[in-house]
Amino acid sequence: MKKAQQKYEKAKALFREHGGIVKASTAIREGIHPRTLYEMRDKGIVEMLSRGLYRLADLQPLNNQDLVTVALRIPNGVVCLISALAFHDMTTQVPHEVYIAVDRVSRPPQVDYPPVRVFRFTGEAFRSGIESHKTEGVQLRVYSPEKTIADCFKYRNKIGLETAIEALKLYREKKRFKVDDLMQFARVCRIEKIMRPYLEALL
Repeated sequence: MKKAQQKYEKAKALFREHGGIVKASTAIREGIHPRTLYEMRDKGIVEMLSRGLYRLADLQPLNNQDLVTVALRIPNGVVCLISALAFHDMTTQVPHEVYIAVDRVSRPPQVDYPPVRVFRFTGEAFRSGIESHKTEGVQLRVYSPEKTIADCFKYRNKIGLETAIEALKLYREKKRFKVDDLMQFARVCRIEKIMRPYLEALL
């Protein structure tokens, strides 16, 4: 019994070093036997966030658990569109899946949970406007409010024009209004002519 407790404590120490969330592959590489992980899961010491991703059960509840899970499973992805709007408090919608952007040339990400909706961005449209936010000890890549609004207008046929308009209005109310940044990202997304009339109506 004492030996079992020692291996659990060793594993828990590893989890704490990684902010409480660890991939199974990382744990195994660091000397934790897969059987130990399964035992800890069955005893309620850790919980499985998604396939191959575990979290210490005694941590405070995650505020952005789904985003954190996806960030760990798709480290090169960027939270975008409605998920980014929710993160920045610029929508009344509640996302039922994580909207994530990946580079068009990257391999398709494999995530079984939470539900993920993948968008393939190209070149500067993928690289520009990325912010890094530390959430629950995990670096979360999220498009800035201004880049997100431009993306919403670009993908208005997929998420709805009313979503993009609402985001722009809430941005006007809640954020510092950065017209130059909005137009810069509108040019990057090639929707300057589409977005300009809505922007001018709020000035």
